[in-house]
Amino acid sequence: MLYALFLFAGPQDIPYVYCLFYVIFVPLRWIYYRYKKWHYYLLDFCYYANTFLLVMILFYPKDEKLFMVCFSFAEGPLAWALIVWRCSLVFSSFDKLVSVLIHLLPGIVLFTIRWWNPHTFAAMHPEGRAARVTWPYVEDKSYLWTWLFFVPLAAYTLWQLMYFLIVNVLRRQRLLKDPEVMTSYRELSKKAQKANNIWWRLSGLLGDKNRQVMYILLQALFTVATMALTVPIFLSYWMHVVFQILKVCAATWNGGSFILEVMPRQVVQKQQKKKLNMKPIEQVNSAQHAEDDDGTPGNQHEHTTEEQKQ
Repeated sequence: MLYALFLFAGPQDIPYVYCLFYVIFVPLRWIYYRYKKWHYYLLDFCYYANTFLLVMILFYPKDEKLFMVCFSFAEGPLAWALIVWRCSLVFSSFDKLVSVLIHLLPGIVLFTIRWWNPHTFAAMHPEGRAARVTWPYVEDKSYLWTWLFFVPLAAYTLWQLMYFLIVNVLRRQRLLKDPEVMTSYRELSKKAQKANNIWWRLSGLLGDKNRQVMYILLQALFTVATMALTVPIFLSYWMHVVFQILKVCAATWNGGSFILEVMPRQVVQKQQKKKLNMKPIEQVNSAQHAEDDDGTPGNQHEHTTEEQKQ
């Protein structure tokens, strides 16, 4: 149903369809993740950024500065996380689908607000004033960099401090007691260690004890770089169009790779596990049959001997 709403909604309605998506699927995800012990994922930056956007749409839709902050979040770390972390558009997986939309939809919403929304067009050409080239209106380069880079970076730093306080201080003992409770760092480090990839090697530059600190630093560098890239995207309509296409293509490609490469491998692994689980049962059954076979001839022999005696 939401797909149809996104496809057939007018540009001015897209933000409210997104709000509907948020208020339905984020709480559902929390319930599901709470059951799976994955609920600390909802403290990640992507949900922080989506909440910023929700607040802007519902309460401050005409705030140009807040729009630019949300734009930096959506077309910076969220968009590039979709590409770098290989989020997969797999329609058969509800969890993967929601993960893609969490990263993809904010950029699409802000694209429609900036370039296609009728209210935006009206703001570009206000009555009694000189025509504005774009909405939001950019006074100069310092204004642009302030609200597309420095202020969003400060907001990101605030999130990082809150995240560290909650996960590494307030809930530290809870996480130490239960290794099944997952956080982003636990999942990424587990996958990186298993693959022994570049992220695992980079996170170990300061030693094994400081891997989490290194992870925070790498994430900060990623955020700085991707937020800086939002400036040219913000200024160019066609670059913004190409970037939307790139994100959709990347998610689709990753989804195809997952279906064609990962899913068959998972099926094979499940079959192998089943075989391994069946082996002890088969061994027990064969042992029981062997005992029965050993006992039967003996009984027959005793019975025959008794008959002969009689």
